[in-house]
Amino acid sequence: MRRVAFLLAIAALFACVAAASAAAAPFPAATPVVGSDGAVLAVAVNAKDVHGALDGVINGVDWGVSGTISVYVPGETVSVAVYRDGVLATTQTVPIDAATTGTGGAFTASFVLYGTGALTVQATHALSAQQELLVSAPVYLTLARSNLRAGQRSLAARILQLELTAAHFVVGRPGVYDARTQRAVLAFRKLADMPRTMVADRAVFKALAAGRGKFKVRYPLQGRHAEGDLTHQVLALIGPHGEVQRIYPMSSGKPSTPTQPGLFRVWLRTPGVNNDDMVDSSFFNGGDAIHGYNPDPPYAASHGCLRVPVPDALSIYDWIGGTGVPVDVYYRGQTP
Repeated sequence: MRRVAFLLAIAALFACVAAASAAAAPFPAATPVVGSDGAVLAVAVNAKDVHGALDGVINGVDWGVSGTISVYVPGETVSVAVYRDGVLATTQTVPIDAATTGTGGAFTASFVLYGTGALTVQATHALSAQQELLVSAPVYLTLARSNLRAGQRSLAARILQLELTAAHFVVGRPGVYDARTQRAVLAFRKLADMPRTMVADRAVFKALAAGRGKFKVRYPLQGRHAEGDLTHQVLALIGPHGEVQRIYPMSSGKPSTPTQPGLFRVWLRTPGVNNDDMVDSSFFNGGDAIHGYNPDPPYAASHGCLRVPVPDALSIYDWIGGTGVPVDVYYRGQTP
């Protein structure tokens, strides 16, 4: 019993030393520590939260950390620390659960940080009576601003573009919050039932992270076609297998001259600008067409056509490609 008590006292002493050294560890990174039994602690930031290869997170938006330990011991915990510009910003102590396969364990943590700066994420398992001191290799991130200005070039703009592109919105120059990316934000906001503006702020990033603003194809078996969603005022171009390829903001018929819902086909196409200032027009129902026009407000304002922004008109015209392409126009929740 004396020997056991002595060993526990020594373990407690080393735990105190380890905790003190971990708290005072120089960052951006402490040296990784591997157990004598080969135990390895590893940490990663969830790819969907880090926005792929950009290694950036938006301030004020949740992001998650997941980790593994190669040797699982029941009842153990791990501390996940986040340092901003070399200064401890926050830490969480979380339990280690048994992995679903193998002999290892796993843990998760989530964070919300404000401001900007260079982040270092590192996990530490303090010395205990059951397991040795373990320190993971660090992960480096950039904390980016959540509010974008028109024309701004930034990491946040590139993150926003990647998120929008993944949801099939059409963006502009990489890393720049340009006019085309602003229009993509407008289309996203429409589908996410947010105020119909081009403001890219924390609310937009949070909505993207939550998976909002998805376009649900109404006629996935119709092959290559266009869908005009009158409820959300967006135009979607649908590929041959029912997949969304592009989403644009649009403006349909105003209340006095509403756009007729229905299943139509393109019957006439006129390139360039016609006598009514319609740009690159694809007619699908008598005189109603998909075409560029200025202005193209975020609400229904046309004489029955599906107006799109003039800079996007030629791209849409080229995608349609010819006559006979189906154009399906509907209100969500109603049958055409």
